[in-house]
Amino acid sequence: MTPLDARGVVRALRAAHLHDADRSGLLRMACERIRGWGGPFTSVYAYMLHGDDLVLEAFAGRETPHTRIAVGTGVCGTAVASGADQNVPDVSAAAHYLACNTFTRSELVVLIRRGPTILGQIDIDSDVPEGFGPAEHAAVREVADGLAVLL
Repeated sequence: MTPLDARGVVRALRAAHLHDADRSGLLRMACERIRGWGGPFTSVYAYMLHGDDLVLEAFAGRETPHTRIAVGTGVCGTAVASGADQNVPDVSAAAHYLACNTFTRSELVVLIRRGPTILGQIDIDSDVPEGFGPAEHAAVREVADGLAVLL
């Protein structure tokens, strides 16, 4: 497993931004770098808020049929509606879970926010039950905070 080098990801995002990477490129880079940390990071999705919907703008890993999610729907929509990150250790026990595939066992959603304004989120699926602890959450939070400044 690769160490959770959030600072390295943020440095790479800043460098790409200085070289005129667009929003799509920054989001794609963040998804790829986080997924590159290895297990438990199976698939990483960047959803950005457009009105009352989260719209998938970049991902690394498995494709998802959920390219647009209404605020308040599923784990992703719940994160925005509640204004709080979501860590679901067992998706089969979450009544509001929207399944992307049959392999996902846990999910972590970390909001991208600039001050009180929610811009979007990083949504991570894992094939491992209870895949995300405090270290994984903190690392993804650092990347989300770095993105918030650049987007």
